[in-house]
Amino acid sequence: MIYPPTAENGLFSRGMLAVLIAQFISALADNALLFAAIALLKSQMTEDWQIPLLQEFFVLAFILLAPFVGPFADSLPKGRVMLIANSLKFIGAAAMLSGLQPLIAYGMVGIGAAAYSPAKYGILSELVSADKLVKANSMMEGSTIVAILAGAVIGGILADKSVTGALSVIAICYLLAMVSNLFIPRLRPEHKLGHFSPRILISDFLQAMNTLLRDPNARFSLLGTSVFWGTGATLRLLLVAWVPAALLITDLSTAANLSGAVAIGIAIGAFGAARFVSLQTVNRALPAGILIGALIMAFAYIDNLYLAIAMLVAVGACGGFYVVPLNALLQDRGHHTVGSGHAIAVQNFFENLCMLLLIGIYTLMDKNGVPVAASTMAIGLIVLLSISLLACFRLTKQKAAGL
Repeated sequence: MIYPPTAENGLFSRGMLAVLIAQFISALADNALLFAAIALLKSQMTEDWQIPLLQEFFVLAFILLAPFVGPFADSLPKGRVMLIANSLKFIGAAAMLSGLQPLIAYGMVGIGAAAYSPAKYGILSELVSADKLVKANSMMEGSTIVAILAGAVIGGILADKSVTGALSVIAICYLLAMVSNLFIPRLRPEHKLGHFSPRILISDFLQAMNTLLRDPNARFSLLGTSVFWGTGATLRLLLVAWVPAALLITDLSTAANLSGAVAIGIAIGAFGAARFVSLQTVNRALPAGILIGALIMAFAYIDNLYLAIAMLVAVGACGGFYVVPLNALLQDRGHHTVGSGHAIAVQNFFENLCMLLLIGIYTLMDKNGVPVAASTMAIGLIVLLSISLLACFRLTKQKAAGL
């Protein structure tokens, strides 16, 4: 049976709690899997520059499947979409455990993640009303960040001890996430899919992209969140190379723990955003976004572990305060225009293009022998300039419009 939207049930409805639990377990497995896959590549004696390719294979699915996952998420109850997506992640993890080439297996997990993302965020606008959407996003981000922290730490520790053991635990986590998905109410599909033509779906995706890019708030959110998540993915890989170069520590768990420091900061920033920012005051997040790039540049030449932890927590706090309101803004505009699933699929397309670009830049620098400190400085500068330009353009347009 399919039920109507249950926004009146609020932030602590059964549906919201089931979504948060499923998201936590799935995100924990995702983040643990990255470090297990890195350890697997290291054990196979591959060249260091191939490690960033893991993330490239992962995000490629988001780009190639972007025209299809949005309509897919909107055409079925989103809880069932999440169940199917976690099943695909489980298959990818099991394939890696069975000996499939890590890049290919991690790409398979990327396919599940690509299908999962529009559903996990799109369902929020179906479960809560617009005035609770920033708080719902904060809860989602909080759950995700705790999962990132736990997944990175657990993945690093388990991978240092046994890659096979780590992959086994991760596969079990995906199964538990699938069980949690079964408790999400079957809400009415947002937009039923009346056809399966790839040509029509691609045309529909391009039309949704055009609609969102013409909307000033949606365009700002698309570009702003893309820079943030592209930066986050690149920084995680930078830390794997930065730890042995700056701290002379060769284990994988230290880099994983430092990724956890960023996650703690994002949780703090997300809490702050829920308290101090609404859809009407999104511009309050702009200074925090600009600070992300400046802090990464300052981090580049640090060689003290405790100072590095403090700096990464600050980077994460600015990121959480910046990205949560922008996510809520896009969901709200998407819900009123092209459908939230379509909007998140378009967002994933832009975000993963940005990841592909920034990780590609880092991979080229790494392959050509650029020191990791210089690479970090370059990435930080790109972020600083990008978000500063977005902020200036938005504020100038609003001033000209008298807003």
